Amino acid sequence: MELLNSIFSWIIKKRIHQIELFKKYPLEVQNELVFKLIDESKNTKWGKKFKYKKIQSLKDFKKNIPISDYETLKPWIIQMKQGKKDILWPGEVKWFAKSSGTTSDKSKFIPVSKDSLEDCHYKAGKDMLSIYYNQRPDSKLFNGKSLVVGGSSQINQFSSDSYYGDLSAIIIKNLPFWVEYRRTPDKSIALMSEWEQKIEKMAQVTSQEDVTNIAGVPSWTLVLIKKILDITGKEYITDVWPNLELFMHGGVSFTPYKDQYEALSGKKTIDYLETYNASEGFFGIQDDLNLDSMLLMLDYGVYYEFAPLDELEKDHPETLGLDEVEVDKNYALIISTNGGLWRYLIGDTITFTSTDPFRIKVTGRIKHFINAFGEELIIDNAEKAIQIACEKTNSRVSDYTAAPVYMTNEDRGAHEWIIEFEKQPENPGFFSEMLDNALKSLNSDYEAKRYKDLALKPPVIQFVKKGTFYAWLKSKGKLGGQHKVPRLSNNRKHVDAIKKFIDQSKN
Repeated sequence: MELLNSIFSWIIKKRIHQIELFKKYPLEVQNELVFKLIDESKNTKWGKKFKYKKIQSLKDFKKNIPISDYETLKPWIIQMKQGKKDILWPGEVKWFAKSSGTTSDKSKFIPVSKDSLEDCHYKAGKDMLSIYYNQRPDSKLFNGKSLVVGGSSQINQFSSDSYYGDLSAIIIKNLPFWVEYRRTPDKSIALMSEWEQKIEKMAQVTSQEDVTNIAGVPSWTLVLIKKILDITGKEYITDVWPNLELFMHGGVSFTPYKDQYEALSGKKTIDYLETYNASEGFFGIQDDLNLDSMLLMLDYGVYYEFAPLDELEKDHPETLGLDEVEVDKNYALIISTNGGLWRYLIGDTITFTSTDPFRIKVTGRIKHFINAFGEELIIDNAEKAIQIACEKTNSRVSDYTAAPVYMTNEDRGAHEWIIEFEKQPENPGFFSEMLDNALKSLNSDYEAKRYKDLALKPPVIQFVKKGTFYAWLKSKGKLGGQHKVPRLSNNRKHVDAIKKFIDQSKN
């Protein structure tokens, strides 16, 4: 173990030096990277169509290549799935991450090249540990096991030599032996497709291990922890894993879950490290445990552009580079990657908390907001408001969703919330009032629409019993992995579906 720690200590120092270099020279690193991506792809079918050989500047890059989304790239990805080479990225791509970031029935198949697997996802995995060890040099993570809570996933074949599955399944399937040795549970359990059976097996197996660190989506990791406590009869997860010291989380905001994790960890303090990863790539790691933001990782084979949200309404949106962004402004994230995504609108919105170095926060999704009355309510507003309301009412929210109630000839509009609590407020009416007040304090447009109830009435809140959202997701076959409850929606599709499910469950 001492030899392993000595080797890793050397690796950490080397990598931290590299991170410091891209923090010092961010523009140079990104510019060099984008032209490397262009050069490597100039002979692909995509590169030939968009004349990559003639691109001499970033201006040419933006002029030659349109901003794309999944529908734009889908015909090209289908060719890659069929085993055709040199389509969006050089050579043959054999892995495709099946992505369903919302409860939509539509699946995306994101190409995962060998380059993106090695130079982005695996590199990020090592960096999370390097960054953590750099802040906690006395850490004992390697004395125990790592628990990776992946999605409910299965590797499925398109053809004899092409596969798809959750990104977590692809990563686990291809892990080097030395990582597999320190991980729990083994692949036979980690890659199980039936989520509830997998949680049961994981709880039984991992509760017998000395787990020192966990990586996973907060919502589904919480389900596993509660199952372990149920099986063992313990009150706190640190009674099961006394050496647990780190939870690396991503996928959804940690804000609604942090109180629950702290309550389940007992008297022991656990570190929480936020990450920003997706099927399309790995983008950010919290490099300072004392800051509520993540370092934008600039050397993962991902070139970044940023679009002000009003630009997305135009036929040819203008994008900004790192040298043009400003702190505290909301941007849509656009990426070009070593997996063959070109000027790809990923769908997330971010803000910069710092430009020296470049640190970011994820503020929501382009399509996940409420703006039915000009209130421009984003997920970041909702998360903070719920946190404030919970603090004021000594309660804990486990899940929620919200949508507009449209105006009629007889009545004004409102926001309708469906909220599930881990710990119920004693006075639901007071919680509703605190949520409304918090939203006013965080969003001036919402406050203006709520002024004297002229455009918006107070929020309409339905408080539902524990397990409601889990049961709804299960009814749709959407347990585990990247499946999650849509927080905000500008239409009533999800709210009405959940309300219908609740009514049917009563009968």
